[in-house]
Amino acid sequence: MVGSFGSLNTALTALRYTQASLETASNNIANVTTEGYTRRRVLGEAIGAPSTPAQWSRFDGVGGGVSTKGVQRLNDDLLDARARTQYGTQQYLDVRATVLQRVETGIGEPGDNGVSAALADFRAAWHDLANDPGGSATRQTVLSSAVALTDSVHAQSRALEAETANQRSHLLSSVSEANTVAAQLADTNRTITASSLDGVDVSNLLDQRDQLGLKLAQLTGGTATVRADGGLDVVVGGASLVSGQNAARLAITGGVNPDGTADGSPVSLAVVSGATTTPVAGLSGEIGAVTDLLTTALPSYRAGLDAVAKGLADAVNAVHQSGYDKAGAAGGPVFSYTPGDEAASLSVAITDASKLAASSVPGGGLDGSIADRLGTSGAAEADYQRLVTGFGTEVASVKRQSATQRLLTTQIDNARQQLSGVNLDEEMVSMMTAQRGYEAAARVMTTVDAVLDTLINRTGITR
Repeated sequence: MVGSFGSLNTALTALRYTQASLETASNNIANVTTEGYTRRRVLGEAIGAPSTPAQWSRFDGVGGGVSTKGVQRLNDDLLDARARTQYGTQQYLDVRATVLQRVETGIGEPGDNGVSAALADFRAAWHDLANDPGGSATRQTVLSSAVALTDSVHAQSRALEAETANQRSHLLSSVSEANTVAAQLADTNRTITASSLDGVDVSNLLDQRDQLGLKLAQLTGGTATVRADGGLDVVVGGASLVSGQNAARLAITGGVNPDGTADGSPVSLAVVSGATTTPVAGLSGEIGAVTDLLTTALPSYRAGLDAVAKGLADAVNAVHQSGYDKAGAAGGPVFSYTPGDEAASLSVAITDASKLAASSVPGGGLDGSIADRLGTSGAAEADYQRLVTGFGTEVASVKRQSATQRLLTTQIDNARQQLSGVNLDEEMVSMMTAQRGYEAAARVMTTVDAVLDTLINRTGITR
């Protein structure tokens, strides 16, 4: 557009563009503390000559001003994808480290109240009985220390069972949350597609989409892919959980009943979409960590504790049954247990202290050789030490991995913050630039108005 009136329109486009820039900067500042907000920038586009040339005339102007091309979110899809991957791994390691460290604290080793101390007291009681095989007090001390030992083993067993039950409930709630987030992401994808077709700014919807995708990555370790229509697809364990406007459902197919109890089978998961059920494995994120805890870490320690309890009972019983009690009768088993559940069922089979077989001589007497053997044997202590040391090493390893992963996650966060985070200094500069541009455009409009006033009201006036 040429001519004086065209100059007014050019100034008007500048006013509109700078006003949009001011509003965008103001919106960025208002959302400086909003989680998941990506800062925006107004894109300008010069208005040039008409795209279709006229047949009998030609454009002799110098430009028609500026138009607002759109509002750009300052984000990087590659950084966002890396963030989802790193956050999924971080959540996996954090959950494992937290749970295993809690179990380690419950073990209480080294300490005065753990199984190791109870084993030492049990051996010391047998040693005292070897020195005084006829004493009633020393015999009663052996029984008391045996009961204390079983109580210590039971305490660990109950703590493990309680942690396992908590993790089953944790898995149920995490899977439910993942399904809720997946449904929300599918709805957001639908809204993004519809709004884009209507020409509506979808920046806020894209922020919401990215937050939901990151949450799903933290829960499942799923891989997200940006669609051409702006939506986000998520694949979990090789199965599609979210595809455009459709969301499947993550389901627990084994290991955990709906009420949180165990069904006796290994924990297994699947993605259910209509009538199709696709088993998934190797998940990361929170669900992957809980699954690994329920299938590997906690059962492994429980099996080790059962083995220690069984080895202790079998070894003590074998030696004790080779001796004779105070009355000269052959010794019976000191401990009893239920096969397959040794730690929880371990109990003292002898209730009468006189039935303790301290002597290796038929007919009893004051011989204490059997008690001496039971007081010096340390096979159970060595087995238990290996179990606790191995578990402690695993806990330390997971904690180190979590700390190392935290460095990578922080690096990604810093890179995203530099690009997408709101910097108040930068926004102030943008506001001042837009303000000066607005003032300049207003001055142009004032000047053109003065020119038009001269042209219309003063041209041709004679004195």
